[in-house]
Amino acid sequence: MLSGDAERYIELRRTLGFKLRKPSRHLQSFARFAMERGETYVSAATALEWATMAPTRGARQRRLGDVVRLARFLRAENAKHEVPVNLFTERASRPVPYIYTRDELARILDAAGQLRRQKPNPLRQQLYVMLFGLIAATGLRVSEALELRLGDVLVGGVLHIRETKFGKSRLVPLHQTVVAALEGYLDRRRRFAGLDDHLFLSVKGKMLAYSSANCTFRRVLRLANIAPERSRRPRIHDLRHSFATHVLEQCNTERDAVARHFVALATYLGHVDIKHTYWYLQATPALMTDIATAAETLIMGEPI
Repeated sequence: MLSGDAERYIELRRTLGFKLRKPSRHLQSFARFAMERGETYVSAATALEWATMAPTRGARQRRLGDVVRLARFLRAENAKHEVPVNLFTERASRPVPYIYTRDELARILDAAGQLRRQKPNPLRQQLYVMLFGLIAATGLRVSEALELRLGDVLVGGVLHIRETKFGKSRLVPLHQTVVAALEGYLDRRRRFAGLDDHLFLSVKGKMLAYSSANCTFRRVLRLANIAPERSRRPRIHDLRHSFATHVLEQCNTERDAVARHFVALATYLGHVDIKHTYWYLQATPALMTDIATAAETLIMGEPI
């Protein structure tokens, strides 16, 4: 049965560290669609018909891509399974991040501290100052920050980031200024202790949702007058990009030092492949200028 095959495939990939929340829903939906037609093997025509039911080309590409990977897995066991051709594939473009200046970061935190108070959430101002400040000072993924629990703040100013994007955990040491700010926030947070032990709580006393954090961040950007002329608004995730970029800007140009710096930053950010850290090199003109100068010196045979 295709439903059982899809579940077996999902469980296997999850043992390898993949979460596959959306692919799991997609594949079970496809399996039901195919089984309603009396099919027990993956059919390319059926997969294409099912994928075209999605409202956008991007959604159709993702749906059919999930079936393609399932079909390849199953075809290794039985050649009766057909591997569809993903007709919706288009070259993905990674959005260029907005790199906040240090002045803009300060204005963001000031604006967060001026948010309107809400009776259901007396910590609204302190919560968002701490949330946005923590991401900007550590480069945490937004999801990692939102999923932090009180017990993840360890003695000595270290955060325990658990089971993140790629199923790995890591320790993130904090700067003393961040430790002081976090201790002040925790003193207030513990006064409102409830059944949920997440560091950042919603008005309902549960883990703060990304949608709420993102909506508030957009309001903070307006209050802080950050890039009002841009058609594509800066994102909360750009705080992570800004952290990585500013760290790299402080790295000297000696090749051995750069290599060590990159490895340390990749580990700190939780990258499973250092190529994702290299991507930050293109983020600011300052970085490109420094690297170009170092390359020119190296070509001319002068010591760097």
